[in-house]
Amino acid sequence: MLTFIITAVAVFALYLLLTAGSAIPGSTVFLWSREEILAGIILSIVAGLIGRNVLFREKNYRMLNPKRWFLFIVYLVGPFFFAMAKANFDVAYRVLTGKINPGIVKISPKLSTDLGITLLADSITLTPGTLSVDVNEETNDLYVHWINVKKPVKIENVCGSFPEWARRIAE
Repeated sequence: MLTFIITAVAVFALYLLLTAGSAIPGSTVFLWSREEILAGIILSIVAGLIGRNVLFREKNYRMLNPKRWFLFIVYLVGPFFFAMAKANFDVAYRVLTGKINPGIVKISPKLSTDLGITLLADSITLTPGTLSVDVNEETNDLYVHWINVKKPVKIENVCGSFPEWARRIAE
């Protein structure tokens, strides 16, 4: 029951965020019409029933801690944004000069949770010049396609401080 409630409330909050301000003026309750709120409640109940076993398969409520969400926002605004901007310039430079040495490298981030691996893999994929290709589920090693392979391969060169942030946020 707790998983249903958490999922439904999270979906409803996301629904409200995405539909804010779309109501016709004069028929609103704050930023939403009554019909939008009712539709959001119905969709949230349906999504809660369907998604409760997907989001909380292992009955792990670790990410409900507000501190983790704060760390996640700090990570997105700070290190991730900076790394993405830097990677954009690096990829533009490599495209213009033709100095490209692509390849697939294996990194061992030493993360133990699926959420940590997913956060790291998504961060790598969203950064230009890198793409998460595969995960070894036994050892949690990531295989990453990298636009500029340097020997020896160091995890810091591929994804910077992403593994440490994924550890802080998800583990």
